[in-house]
Amino acid sequence: MKYPRPQLKRAEWYPLDGEWMINGEPGRVPGCRTEEKLRYEKSFAFDKTKPTVILHFGAADNLARVYLNGEYIGEHIGGYLPFSFDVSDKIGHENTLVVEVEDELDHTYPYGKQRKDRGGMWYTPVSGLWQSVWLEQLPSVYIADVKIKTDLLGADISVLLKGPEGESVKNERVNIENPELWTPENPRLYTHKLKYGDDEAEVYFGLRTVEARNVNGRPTVLLNGFPVFLHGVLDQGYFGKGLFVPEDVDAYEKDIKGVKALGFNTLRKHIKIEPEEFYYEADRCGMLVIQDMVNSGEYRFFRDTVLGTLGFGYDDRHVKHDRRTEFFTEHCKETQDRLYNHPSVIAYTVFNEGWGQFDSDRHYRLLKERDPSRLYDSTSGWFARSESDFDSPHVYFRNKKLKPGVRPMLLSECGGFTLDLGTGGRTYGYGKCSDKAALTGKIVSMYEKMVFPAVKAGLCGCIYTQLSDIEDEINGLFTSDRSEIKVLPEKMNEISRKLGEIMSEFR
Repeated sequence: MKYPRPQLKRAEWYPLDGEWMINGEPGRVPGCRTEEKLRYEKSFAFDKTKPTVILHFGAADNLARVYLNGEYIGEHIGGYLPFSFDVSDKIGHENTLVVEVEDELDHTYPYGKQRKDRGGMWYTPVSGLWQSVWLEQLPSVYIADVKIKTDLLGADISVLLKGPEGESVKNERVNIENPELWTPENPRLYTHKLKYGDDEAEVYFGLRTVEARNVNGRPTVLLNGFPVFLHGVLDQGYFGKGLFVPEDVDAYEKDIKGVKALGFNTLRKHIKIEPEEFYYEADRCGMLVIQDMVNSGEYRFFRDTVLGTLGFGYDDRHVKHDRRTEFFTEHCKETQDRLYNHPSVIAYTVFNEGWGQFDSDRHYRLLKERDPSRLYDSTSGWFARSESDFDSPHVYFRNKKLKPGVRPMLLSECGGFTLDLGTGGRTYGYGKCSDKAALTGKIVSMYEKMVFPAVKAGLCGCIYTQLSDIEDEINGLFTSDRSEIKVLPEKMNEISRKLGEIMSEFR
């Protein structure tokens, strides 16, 4: 069983994954469910040998109330981020853990692409404990969190300590002799042992910088000071029967290596936050990640899609502030905090195609100030306001002449061509293809007619839709179970080589 938090790793931990009773029947954790109300129960023996015991949850969708040995521990709301409780005074040798989970798909809270009447670009809703549950035994003063800020010579590590006397922060500087920089081609990671009192933990980091600026008259994205083209794929993180949860324990590694083998260097993680293991594999295998914030609020087809596609503007400053808007902003900040230490995460998408959009300029300033080491795509698709690190169009159905401006242009969604390999039933996507050669041909044509000509003018990236088929949506490069590649790898790698040749002119 893999340690669920590789960025702050300890030698000892107590997993609670595996068989639980779920609504009175045996079931597995982690795993996705579809019921609106769930009662999880697990009995376990535990030998307490240290004064502090922390109960961790990777994520629970959406509201989780936690009880240990009949006592209420606390609750958490929001289906994508981790949470934990200090259970030092409540845990015994024989224990019963109960978690009550509710998910009515309340659009007040981030919910992504889930919809009760799923179909097309909307998918089966999930609920429950869909990430790992585990315990850690710690000394009275322990390392609670770390923040790792890197440059091209080393890392500044800020360590949060917790104990009976409260919290304190300690700082370390780690200088690297003859440093190797982190890139997709050479994803060099450095490990570092932290030791404070009786607590020890291991962290890792990669040395890299990312910025957007004008270079010789061309708006450019720079990785470690060198121009880079974000040759990417939209990745929604859905897996065949498991939905949010892959059946294969090595699925994240296989997905990342699979798209790298097709010549890509970037994944846009679309409206879903993954378990820590995904980001670790991106760090380890060398995959750039553009992380979407998870949408909330009502999606309205006419307002959010039709008007945007037709080029109409939208003043997002007049949205009424309420519980939804407040929660979304806090969720963005928590997402930043959780992913801060991962070198693979180079950018964030704040709003996508107008869905739930409000105060996009304010969010850009807020998030950029909190973490200036990343880039921010404030409004992916349309309804752009004033402040963003990218111009970010979506182009489907046709090959359009792209006209980059003063900012780097990221073609943040395109393609979406469909090939049905015998799925049957309803299908969804853009532009049907008869076989793998036809699908690959459409993709090659899109790059030749729309992407390649715009690179010299400032197109800095292109995100093809999408990594895999998902239910009715059959526009993946892979089938939903990842058993078959739907494109011709040699032709896809020719695209990558051509992009490399074009980018070499700017280096």
